[in-house]
Amino acid sequence: MILNNDLEILIKTDKLSYSDELFGIKKRVKVRHFSKKTQLVPEIDKSYIFDETTTLSILAGFNYNKRVLIQGLHGTGKSTHIEQIAARLNWPCLRINLDGHISRFDLLGKDAITIKDQKQVTTFKQGMLPWSIENPVALVFDEYDAGRPDVMFVIQRLLESDGKLTLLDQNKVITPHPLFRIFGTCNTLGTGDMSGLYHGTQNLNQGQLDRWNIFTTLDFMNSETEVNIIKNKLGKTTKKIKDEINSMVKLANLVRKSFSNNDISTIISPRTSIIWAQNIEIFDNTELAFKLTFFNKCNESDKKVISELYQRCFGKELD
Repeated sequence: MILNNDLEILIKTDKLSYSDELFGIKKRVKVRHFSKKTQLVPEIDKSYIFDETTTLSILAGFNYNKRVLIQGLHGTGKSTHIEQIAARLNWPCLRINLDGHISRFDLLGKDAITIKDQKQVTTFKQGMLPWSIENPVALVFDEYDAGRPDVMFVIQRLLESDGKLTLLDQNKVITPHPLFRIFGTCNTLGTGDMSGLYHGTQNLNQGQLDRWNIFTTLDFMNSETEVNIIKNKLGKTTKKIKDEINSMVKLANLVRKSFSNNDISTIISPRTSIIWAQNIEIFDNTELAFKLTFFNKCNESDKKVISELYQRCFGKELD
């Protein structure tokens, strides 16, 4: 994967844009960005609504080369937030999900057998990490609190101020490109999982956490914003669905409140609300779409509480 060699000279230095114009937030700050889009730049979602604090935190990462870690429950849009900012900055962006199957060899590279001149030869296949470091790329570590210990110690070196990466197998030290950026997203902020929602998350090394420069939390949006997002995602749809979106968001917030009070063990994320609305269009039935989208994956204890909340919002019981 090769970026345009001229990409680094495309960054605007003579003319800057402003955050309120690009992202629709109140705070007005200058924003550096590329003037042309390349193949690694995410597509712009015109319906996306930006959280101001999270946006300013991510922009600090882009503008000042700060390491930004975003914490929040699943479905709040942590990774999407970074991608949508990168999309409007024309900044190439790569996401690496640190699930339990990602090893240090996947990140750094490993020897591979290839055919050259009709003979098998062993060559070093570069991993995504050294390639990213050498390019003007925003690298996003998803599920940062689920990474394996050997992987986390590889990343820890990048979080230093100089961020140089040593490839022992190649006797090579990589110096980051001046426009290389690092972001991370996590559910638990390295303190482990007490809720039971995020099996596989780890207690993060506090020395490594200390190397991140900015910590921000992306919480669920207010009801009005969530309603508008769902409507924007659906585009043109029936009046029936539009009329029910308020009740859907009301139910989602009641479920979240019950979760916060430890009455139930699951939540309806904004992502779930959007999928529910989309499934209403498919099945032409709000109740059936709710069951297929969310209700059927809940345990019996949670179902009793959620059924009562559904009746409160929609005025009828779940069959």
